[in-house]
Amino acid sequence: MPLASDVDIYAVQRPDEDPSLAVRNNGGTAPSARPAPAGRREALLVLSFGGPEGHEDVMPFLENVTRGRGIPRERLEAVAEHYHHFGGVSPINDQNKALIAAVEADLAAHGVDLPVYWGNRNWAPYVEDTWRKMADDGIEHVYVFATSAYASFSGCRQYHEDIARARAALGGGPTAEKLPHYFDRPGFLQANAEALAVALASLPADVRDTARLVATAHSIPDAMAAVAGPQGHAYEGELMAAAQAVVDAAAPGRPFDLVWQSRSGPPSVPWLEPDVNDHLKTLAAAGETAVVVFPVGFVSDHLEVIWDLDNEAEQTARDLGLAFARAATAGTHPAFVATVRELLEERRAGAEARLGTDCPASCCFVQRPARPAA
Repeated sequence: MPLASDVDIYAVQRPDEDPSLAVRNNGGTAPSARPAPAGRREALLVLSFGGPEGHEDVMPFLENVTRGRGIPRERLEAVAEHYHHFGGVSPINDQNKALIAAVEADLAAHGVDLPVYWGNRNWAPYVEDTWRKMADDGIEHVYVFATSAYASFSGCRQYHEDIARARAALGGGPTAEKLPHYFDRPGFLQANAEALAVALASLPADVRDTARLVATAHSIPDAMAAVAGPQGHAYEGELMAAAQAVVDAAAPGRPFDLVWQSRSGPPSVPWLEPDVNDHLKTLAAAGETAVVVFPVGFVSDHLEVIWDLDNEAEQTARDLGLAFARAATAGTHPAFVATVRELLEERRAGAEARLGTDCPASCCFVQRPARPAA
């Protein structure tokens, strides 16, 4: 399974590693209950994971992702082959560019005059470089849209830390606030529901009405999944709520399962289960004849989707004799693009802070065991 995605399961920050990266009120400023001051130069930052742009980038990128985590070289080489299969290019980069272009057009169409920037955690454009450019451009405050819809250390808190790291590297720069989670936003749910309906319709008519619906998301360690946010929300609960809403809209009354994919940790560490491939075997053994997988845990069709689902899961289904269809992710669906603008407009207007915005320093924090003494 790939090691890299929008969910970075290796970069769990320990307090003794770099105290300057501690999360304190969104890496710059607490969310305001008042509208943004008139005349303040503001921007929107799309903050993502990053990915290689060619064969020569693949290993340096994977080393960035796993630095200091003791991942064996042979494991990195195995994962590198997944990227090389696609020319060494991660699709997440073009998908982020497409999302930014769609957001820019949507903002302009609604009279929102705000520049949009792009920064990544693990590859160019690095968030530190983007922060410097924003400062050079005179930006005073940044609203940060992360390409992850859910709570968890990797899906939310670590993006706060990316912001804090960028500000520390520059010695300041714009203040910032992360826009809240959007797993329950109507536009995100609509995009996924319409994609699920299209996937169902693509199946042969004789299995369409009985196909099992299977929601997938990136597996994370059990310890990380158990940590709740400031309002008691946790990763698995948010995913269940989103998947249920998607099914209610696209196929009311149909049962569904939430399963996991893309595990990449050591076997000794418990992670969320079952894996999608194991679940497909269980369904086939129970007499199911068709399955529709909808990756509600992902925002775009990046490597985990096109490799783990379109390659591995589809092959598993074929071997089991299951008819298989995979729903698209939200991508640049107009309703999802509008969601980005709505989140931005709400915060600029001084809307009450909500989950993913007003997180305390302890939120979604997972501490690694101390490293052995040298």
